Parts: sequence; C-alpha cells; structure tokens
Amino acid sequence: MRIGRAQHVFKDTALIPISETLAARAEQARSLEEVRKKDLHAGDRVLVTTRNSLYTIWVLDEDVYRVSGGWFDLRGMPPQRMAINGCTWGGTAIKQDILAACGLRLEFGNTVLTTRIRALRVIPAEAQTSLN
Repeated sequence: MRIGRAQHVFKDTALIPISETLAARAEQARSLEEVRKKDLHAGDRVLVTTRNSLYTIWVLDEDVYRVSGGWFDLRGMPPQRMAINGCTWGGTAIKQDILAACGLRLEFGNTVLTTRIRALRVIPAEAQTSLN
C-alpha cells in the first residue's frame, strides 16, 4: 500500500470574532486554520463544510477547480469548472492565496459567497488512488 501525503482535517472550534479594523484582521490571518492554494495539486480534493452546506472541490489545475454541493446543488447544477477567488471575513477584504479557512467565507469565481466555514478536509490525490 502506497502512502501519500497525509490527510488534513481542520475544525472550527470557535469562530473567529469579526473585527472592524484592518490591523486586527491581519493579525487573525496569521493564525487561520487554512488550506493554501499553493499546497494543492491536481487530483486533490477538499471537502468544505459551511454553516449551511457541504462543498466538494476537486483541484484540476493551478487556479482551476471543479466544484459541487451547496449553492450549486440547490440550483440543480452539475459540478462547475471555475476559479476560486479566496476567502473573506464577509466584507470586501479577500485573502486570495487560500482556498478555504475555518471561520471565513469562501468566494467562488462566479462571486457566490458561502456561509462561514466550519470544517475542512483535504484528501490528497495519492491517498485516493492508494485506496483502490
């Protein structure tokens, strides 16, 4: 059995308090439980649980993803190929280098904004193929 990169599971134990100052948000950003875009590879899958939904995000290529679940399922849409803009605290400030972070909201390339992220799970491509 081949062992790939380890699975990563993050859970939001306490939502990040929303601050009104940019300095406070910058400080919060340093301690986020996050999945950085640069750490993902084609074939990796990220499961994102928000307050209201579950999303499955497949990494296709650099900054290209296939997204299903949540908002897309509610509209009867098949998995969508799109970019992910990053994560926000709910306003216009966006952290573009991350795919998802507990306590923040994920913004898709079509500008759909999720509710707050409660949990993340990264399933590396190697782990998926080693299960077969």
